[in-house]
Amino acid sequence: MKNIFIGVSGINAIDNPGPGIGVARSLKEDSKLHAKIVGLAYDAMEPGIFMDWVVDKSYLLPYPSGGGEAFIDRLLYIKNNFGLDVVIPNLDVELPIYIKFARQLEEAGIKTFLPTMEQFRLRGKDRLDEIADKTKISLPKTKVVNSIDGLLGAISEIGLPVMVKGSFYKAHRAYTTQEAISYYNALVAEWGYPVIVQQVVAGDELNVIGLGDGDGNSLGHVGIKKISTTALGKIWTGVTVKNKKMLAATERFIREFKWRGPFELECIVSGDEVFLIEINPRFPAWVYFATGVGTNLPSQLVRRCLDLPPLPVCDFEAGKLFVRYTYELVTDMTAFQKAVTQGESP
Repeated sequence: MKNIFIGVSGINAIDNPGPGIGVARSLKEDSKLHAKIVGLAYDAMEPGIFMDWVVDKSYLLPYPSGGGEAFIDRLLYIKNNFGLDVVIPNLDVELPIYIKFARQLEEAGIKTFLPTMEQFRLRGKDRLDEIADKTKISLPKTKVVNSIDGLLGAISEIGLPVMVKGSFYKAHRAYTTQEAISYYNALVAEWGYPVIVQQVVAGDELNVIGLGDGDGNSLGHVGIKKISTTALGKIWTGVTVKNKKMLAATERFIREFKWRGPFELECIVSGDEVFLIEINPRFPAWVYFATGVGTNLPSQLVRRCLDLPPLPVCDFEAGKLFVRYTYELVTDMTAFQKAVTQGESP
């Protein structure tokens, strides 16, 4: 079988890691794919550029802003000069560009497996009530606000402390009204309106990673419980769990919305109640955890893209431990210099 060139973004394996290295490791473990990993970076210091045992070649991309034409031109350049059969974008900010140009990329021989634009919009925290209703799980008391008066009214109704969230990015816990106002102003300045004010729910943080086929069927999913997290909220240690309500909600989510592509559901479980907190329309940073317990979703995605025989959709075992760790890589300056001067490495 010939090599398959797979572009993977989010190779910023730092204290706030992207999913890319976990995706790349998963693809390398499927020996039948003969995967050549093309790292798609935005900064010459992204650690994945230097991890040549996982990433075969890296290219710098322009930031995915504006109309996206320069971004797509760069992908076409990579296709023509090295090879690019499939792209797995792993950062929210990229997805609208990839979705918009999916047909053009397909015509150029670059395949993707992404949610539709309407599905992508479901990730907005102001749409969580719709998802919670159809998946039959709970939602913390939530108010969508567009003014300070609305913020104060939401705080009065919900009660302190509250979570103050941007519609798509960032969330802060506010213990006082002044804190909430400060976070509100910062979120509006950075992300605009609306801002979401949400009840703080105590309980265990449980997440589910999954892959939908676009027709209402699951291509695999795994549930975990976060044991410890970083200051930025990223999982550091975790364990696989089988919460029946959460997994049933995941299956309903895939079925009701006919979800296409990868996703992560973030939940809080308090007693017998499951609260939906967030949905991410891409693989999470802990994607390799699922591969390690027998559910290789990145490989499944590539096989779906290329009409290759799928991997068996296996159940996962509860009680498997995930531990993230730091690692030091010592190398020379060549890869960095090439990335800076030529926009690619090695």
